[in-house]
Amino acid sequence: MESGKDVGDVAGAAAEQDGQRGTGEMGNSNKRQAESAPQEALRPHAETAFAGELAALAAQDDRPRPARWNLSPWAVATYLLGGTLPDGTVITPKYVGPRRIVEVAVTTLATDRALLLLGVPGTAKTWVSEHLAAAVSGDSTLLVQGTAGTPEEAIRYGWNYAQLLAHGPSRDALVPSPVMRAMADGMTARVEELTRIPADVQDTLITILSEKTLPIPELGAEVQAVPGFNLIATANDRDRGVNELSSALRRRFNTVVLPLPESVQAEVDIVSRRVEQLGRSLDLPRLPDGTEEILRVVTVFRELRGGVTDDGRTKVKSPSGTLSTAEAISVVTNGLALAAHFGDGVLRPTDVAAGILGAVVRDPAADRVVWQEYLETVVRERDGWKDFYRACREVSA
Repeated sequence: MESGKDVGDVAGAAAEQDGQRGTGEMGNSNKRQAESAPQEALRPHAETAFAGELAALAAQDDRPRPARWNLSPWAVATYLLGGTLPDGTVITPKYVGPRRIVEVAVTTLATDRALLLLGVPGTAKTWVSEHLAAAVSGDSTLLVQGTAGTPEEAIRYGWNYAQLLAHGPSRDALVPSPVMRAMADGMTARVEELTRIPADVQDTLITILSEKTLPIPELGAEVQAVPGFNLIATANDRDRGVNELSSALRRRFNTVVLPLPESVQAEVDIVSRRVEQLGRSLDLPRLPDGTEEILRVVTVFRELRGGVTDDGRTKVKSPSGTLSTAEAISVVTNGLALAAHFGDGVLRPTDVAAGILGAVVRDPAADRVVWQEYLETVVRERDGWKDFYRACREVSA
């Protein structure tokens, strides 16, 4: 049996074994990532994609930093919200929204309470979670992806069954979870879609978050979290009733609600920025300004999900889908690809119409009626939208 004194070694010894990783885990060190990752990734982790900005912030950050944080809370907030450093380095915004929301989220991670990012689908919960972990710990990959089939081992630890059968429970047979690694190394762990995880598995987090301890009864040992450890979880409002959090677990979190963009212009800015980033990563040719079509897509989505036109004069029915900002980004990105590869290089209504139809009409019966009514009562009568109306009618026929 292992004694509680060997706490730090249990996770550390198992962490040294390549290829023995828990469900949902992708490693916990930049060195390991560099060794295993391809030279070019389709979607680099935040700490890789924005390494230059993080380095510039760290070099000029003279404010107090919590234990094992790469940046001060002020610098973490600046990384997410954007700004210009004294040496002229421009930090691009990662999140467009109320500054206070980001400040509360960052200060929560500097306390002993975990952070729960809550909001409807498409409000950038995962995006914010990843960038917070990248700025605080320099590693956003200590991730547990929540699903209906997520097992308890994904949060606690698992076993290398070949070692377990051959030698019984031992350090070498232990496979630490991302959460265990974060506890041992004083880093930030992430749990995505917490409310999709079965309730009994969710409650595995209670002892971890309250006692900052993960017992390993098979070894007579435990892993105690070191300073710097914390956890970010995400959940969406539409999942209420799926696997609701117990009151005991909810008390362990400080909940921050991420809202939908306040205005059309704010959402257009978000969509434009993300589409540009995705276009670069996908090597799409640079196209002339597509702001007009982006504005149309955003306007359609906002009116349908809000149940009223932008001027407040006409009520419309809402479809079953969420029509989130993330879906608007997907529609515009697909439209850019169509314009680049099969069009004349200019983003036009015909390039986005099919994507909008696919996003709106999820239920072929009910949603199609909603969409047709919106086209005829709103889009058809709107000045300057004739081409858009015709394109949407053509793909809806």
